[in-house]
Amino acid sequence: MAEMRGGPGRSRIGRALAACALLAVCGYTLRELIDDHARAPLDRDGDADDGRELVVLVHGLGRTRLSMALLAETLERRGYRVLNWGYSSTRPSVPEIGAALAERVAEETRDAPRVHFVGHSLGNILVRWMLAHRPPERAGRVVMLTPPNQGSRVADRYAPWLGWFLRPLAELSTDPASTVRTLPPLRHVEIGVIAGEYDRKVSVDEAHLPGATAMAIVPAMHTFVMNRPDVQRLVLSFLARGTFDIPRRAAHG
Repeated sequence: MAEMRGGPGRSRIGRALAACALLAVCGYTLRELIDDHARAPLDRDGDADDGRELVVLVHGLGRTRLSMALLAETLERRGYRVLNWGYSSTRPSVPEIGAALAERVAEETRDAPRVHFVGHSLGNILVRWMLAHRPPERAGRVVMLTPPNQGSRVADRYAPWLGWFLRPLAELSTDPASTVRTLPPLRHVEIGVIAGEYDRKVSVDEAHLPGATAMAIVPAMHTFVMNRPDVQRLVLSFLARGTFDIPRRAAHG
């Protein structure tokens, strides 16, 4: 009988530990966990025929469009049309999600003079996959927020435990054969990389992308980097001019 009681207890402890690991890896907010329906009004498609430049926002692993909502508002105030794209990052693979992104972008770019991309974490890898395999017409600039371009040692650590639930996690490993490490280089696209100095999920070295136009390091952690005013200013400057308007000592690339 003692073993029967202990079994469910151990199972509950295992589920609790897995949930804590999931929160640590993904950086969920409480509102994202509880109010998933709040994502619906955040899709900010606008009018596909209004002639403005389009910015596509792609959130990170296990997150929702809610995580990019403040950045979407900032971009809209600056005159961009914004597609704050949401997707499931649990069962689909990077190529499957990347193909879905390409289809959605194709629907939204009929009359846009240019389409730019701003990704966070995994979202950048999806953008890289799309631009390498199914690039849209009139592709503009790309801003990568804390991208695991060289894989992530955090993904190495948690993939054996959470890979059953978050399939893309294993694809973000530092293994030379992983999806992220085998993506082809992007040519004829201006890319700005923003890394967090205190990021414990994606280090500055892991964020580095050979061939990127510019790189900036900000005193930030991973989860809420897109909400920082200084980061939003960097995003706006790169989308507008292809450069980061920051002191020389903070710029890299």
